[in-house]
Amino acid sequence: MIKLIIDAAKDKIFLMFISDDNIQNVEHENNKLNYEKLSMLINDFLIKNKFNLKDLSQIYVNRGPGSFAGIRNSLSTVKAYHLTNDTDYYCFSFDDFSNEGAVKYEDIPNLCEKYKIKKNLINPDYSG
Repeated sequence: MIKLIIDAAKDKIFLMFISDDNIQNVEHENNKLNYEKLSMLINDFLIKNKFNLKDLSQIYVNRGPGSFAGIRNSLSTVKAYHLTNDTDYYCFSFDDFSNEGAVKYEDIPNLCEKYKIKKNLINPDYSG
């Protein structure tokens, strides 16, 4: 069971996978070229850690606020993964967890469950 967190709404494109016994992350420059190849960045990250797309059980994607292009491309990429692999995805905002104080990325899956963040909910927030 591999969980993937994608955050392309901020200054860097951030990817993290969480497995039962391992957490790995990587950051990439937040620029147009990387947005256009986001699926390749994700695939390379998974391969580097000896996983593939079929290993993903859940994907968590930051829906904003933040970069319009980053949010749009990350949501499109996640929607494509859902359509091709039937992977569950959750769209969160750090604003959803404002009662939690400082939230770390590895906390996102548990917080989505705690706050009952709905599956497959996309309401992007581009302000900010």
